[in-house]
Amino acid sequence: MSVYERHTLSNGLRVLTAPLGHAQSVACYVMLAAGSRYENASNRGIAHFAEHMFFKGTERRPTARDIAMEVDSIGGEFNAFTSKEYTGYYIRCAGERRDQAFDVLVDMLRNSKFDSEELEREKGVIIEEMNMYVDTPRDYIGSVYEELLFGSNPLGWETLGTKATIEGASRETFLDYLGEWYRPSRMVVGCAGAVGDDLMSMLEGLVGDIPDGATGAPTAATIEETTEPRVRIHRKDSDQANVALGVPSYPVGHPDRYALQLLGTVLGTGMSSRLFLEVRERRGLAYYVFAFNNSFTDAGTLYAQAGVDLKRTEEAVKVIADEFKKLAGEQVPSIELEKARALAKGRFVLQTESPNGLLVSGLRREVLEGRAAEPTEILAGLDAVTAEDIQRVAQDVIGGSGLRCAVIGPFDDEDAFAALL
Repeated sequence: MSVYERHTLSNGLRVLTAPLGHAQSVACYVMLAAGSRYENASNRGIAHFAEHMFFKGTERRPTARDIAMEVDSIGGEFNAFTSKEYTGYYIRCAGERRDQAFDVLVDMLRNSKFDSEELEREKGVIIEEMNMYVDTPRDYIGSVYEELLFGSNPLGWETLGTKATIEGASRETFLDYLGEWYRPSRMVVGCAGAVGDDLMSMLEGLVGDIPDGATGAPTAATIEETTEPRVRIHRKDSDQANVALGVPSYPVGHPDRYALQLLGTVLGTGMSSRLFLEVRERRGLAYYVFAFNNSFTDAGTLYAQAGVDLKRTEEAVKVIADEFKKLAGEQVPSIELEKARALAKGRFVLQTESPNGLLVSGLRREVLEGRAAEPTEILAGLDAVTAEDIQRVAQDVIGGSGLRCAVIGPFDDEDAFAALL
């Protein structure tokens, strides 16, 4: 039996629903296949900046306070998020408030004023967000790593943009970006939990008249192929070094996606993973260490990240690199594989227990791949992975590529780190 139901409005806009009979709340979403990789050199950061501006007021709800007061008055929670490839807006509330929640969401997305004074004020907010991000090495190391991996390709750009592009943004910058990418063919409305009746007719009235049109495609991903290690240091006086180390992997739709996921689980998910046991428990090199695979529509990367002792940073890099290489060199023992499989399946089940988690899981796949995979299909995919599959994938992605290593800390010698890899 299907968990998700897929509908299409008269203008081609897709609607994904996941009714849950026990739920009293409803998750109302609009998600788009448009994120920071859809930008160009002149409007970097506009996808995320627009996310902020949608909350600032419409003709019917003139100020940010008016919008917030209305969502609070229905006992709702609302927010948004911007990634490299998709952007999402949501309100979660009691089921009987569904129509009002969608009315607010759609009003924000269709009728925001992008008021010039509000726009200038928000530039300061974004720049402070940028400053906070750069000053938080645990967060910023991911950007240093992605810039090393993808270079000048938009996938290597920071989602927040640059201070120059944020300061230079005008009302027209927003309208041009939204006019190009915020089209029904790239948009999916989601509703999960207490979905209720007459949803489609209500949505037809709210968004069925948005005109569709051709939107083009983002710049294709580019990763320099190399068998030699690559190192990027972001020098910062700090009490801890932050390290990200990884390799290119597979895009989201790859046939070996589940083997790759379990490879990442064995390497760095949970307190029994290889990296946690070796880097933290046995050697005391780090407080936090993890690894996972991050896939885009046409590229991907398997990487590890850790915050490590300054005096033992080189040792930590060497230990992490060795754990990558071991996965290509020998098969994962069956006991370890079954533990990793149970962990990956359990985390997924926990995520999809709630209306919100279930819907976000489906929407990501629908937006990026054009199809929301059923939970049973994902669990079956994880069940089918063998130790041979994991080693074959490890040999392909780890054995065939030079390791990339990004470091934030008081260091200068990139060659010293490269020699460890």
